[in-house]
Amino acid sequence: MPLDEDSALRLVLEAVDRLGGPRMIHGNPRHPFARNATREFEIEGHQITVRYSEISSPAVAEIDGYVFEIREDEVFKLFGP
Repeated sequence: MPLDEDSALRLVLEAVDRLGGPRMIHGNPRHPFARNATREFEIEGHQITVRYSEISSPAVAEIDGYVFEIREDEVFKLFGP
């Protein structure tokens, strides 16, 4: 069953919370080629990839065709299927 936007956001927020919250992901930029620049989770059968911010790119989370930007105090949808 495909995810709707609300369910995708809920799962992304759970993954972000597991990593310490949006401030921790946005506020700790990684080198683009660092091994720890991404984290992957499987929550409720869905694969979620969280990419930490870099100097030239924002922190994002991807799940089933949805991409969410992670800012210091909010998470919002960039685009979806």
